[in-house]
Amino acid sequence: MNDVAAIAKICHEVNRAYCLSLGDESQPKWEDAPQWQRDSAINGVEFHLNNETTPEQSHENWMKDKVADGWVYGEVKDPEKKTHPCMVPYAQLPLEQRTKDYLFKAVVDSYK
Repeated sequence: MNDVAAIAKICHEVNRAYCLSLGDESQPKWEDAPQWQRDSAINGVEFHLNNETTPEQSHENWMKDKVADGWVYGEVKDPEKKTHPCMVPYAQLPLEQRTKDYLFKAVVDSYK
């Protein structure tokens, strides 16, 4: 595993632990995560490593990648239908979702 993938794994596991703390048990362990989910984390890590970013920019980058892959807004996250409730502007995200962007950025920034 290269450095970027290792950082992405840590980001994923921090996010998974945060989700568990909120009662959301939907996030699989890194090893069990589908490739699209691992690729999304890797892309996010590369974005943060190569740019000075804010949590809002992190979300915008995530959304840009999702849109390019055919994802749209949906009330329920459904990888088969490519719908996700976080496909909204950053200011419209609930605090719990915005917190994920702060955590992701903090983990990546610790490697700069």
